[in-house]
Amino acid sequence: MASSPYDPIARLYDPWSASVVEDVEFYVREARRSGGPVVELGVGTGRIAIPTAAAGIRVIGVDSSRGMLDVCAERATLAGVAALLDLRVGDLLAPPVGERVPLVTCPFRSYLHLRDDAERLAALRAAHDLLVPGGRLVFDVFAPGPDDVAETNGRWLEREHGIYERADWDTTRRTLTLSVRDENASSTMTLSWVSPAEWRRLLGEAGFEIEACYGWFDRTPYRGGEDTVWIARRPTG
Repeated sequence: MASSPYDPIARLYDPWSASVVEDVEFYVREARRSGGPVVELGVGTGRIAIPTAAAGIRVIGVDSSRGMLDVCAERATLAGVAALLDLRVGDLLAPPVGERVPLVTCPFRSYLHLRDDAERLAALRAAHDLLVPGGRLVFDVFAPGPDDVAETNGRWLEREHGIYERADWDTTRRTLTLSVRDENASSTMTLSWVSPAEWRRLLGEAGFEIEACYGWFDRTPYRGGEDTVWIARRPTG
């Protein structure tokens, strides 16, 4: 596979995302509810997968970045859960998974790496194919508000100590060019967003029934705002 924009910052990723903790218990609870195994798409360094494995749930983790998977494997060994993690190099469009599972997750907005509706639909259909009848897909995405764009656009901001990020927003094309750096490493990636109504349409086209759409990880129903957390089910019929 081609190199991932996460490869250069694989060792930087954990300190960069250190403050992102609000979604962990949500995804771990969904994994427990499913009974496992879980396919986690965009598993990264195991921010969600390792706590899930610590809860006794087997995780098949897929990521396009070999560097991120190497860090994940090291962290899993240190946490004593390596036997419950099966890490595989692959992408969102064609996950290298032959198993059928009760739960597929795609945390931390990873579906925003999909560039257009054709890729979004292909990725959703690929996730659908991994599920047993009645199985669920759980993921979160965002669509930025004008305040967020105005406050961050074109500025280098210190996200964590010594780690800087820059957001360059194109609200016409609905893309975010995100750059991350510290004194040793840097990377730039492009994310794309669509509205909640468009995600709802795409999920339907991919064959899902929508079970819930939350506005945050506390399971508050979505009533507008930047974030959406989706739970979609593969029909049993």
